[in-house]
Amino acid sequence: MTDEYYMRQALIEARQAGEAGEIPVGAVIVCRDRILARTHNLTQTLNDVTAHAEMQAITAAAETLGGKYLTDCTLYVTLEPCVMCAGALGWSQISRIVYGASDPRRGYALFAPKALHPKTQVQGGVLQDEALQLLKDFFSKKR
Repeated sequence: MTDEYYMRQALIEARQAGEAGEIPVGAVIVCRDRILARTHNLTQTLNDVTAHAEMQAITAAAETLGGKYLTDCTLYVTLEPCVMCAGALGWSQISRIVYGASDPRRGYALFAPKALHPKTQVQGGVLQDEALQLLKDFFSKKR
């Protein structure tokens, strides 16, 4: 499977989040071509500011693996992780992060570029236009 395939899975999750009134961010964690977690933002649903898609995915994937470390795993997320999520991803020792749209206001790269584990590889911009459009559509309806 390709990065685009898995990012499309994350976009499906993002659409579900938007339909539920959540900011449309979706995440998928993959290990050895197996999807371990499919999640999206749940901050409104759970009334929890920490219930970002990435945080939900880390918890679900760790539960599936039976351990807290996500080495050999890749996170696909539609929006660049925030500082909180980057810190958690760093602690999880995830091997790779692939994100769609950059987040110039709250993204980790601006505020905490060293929050990730030193061996984590990062690639941005995968299906960026689709991820951005979901966010733009969501916020235009809110205004």
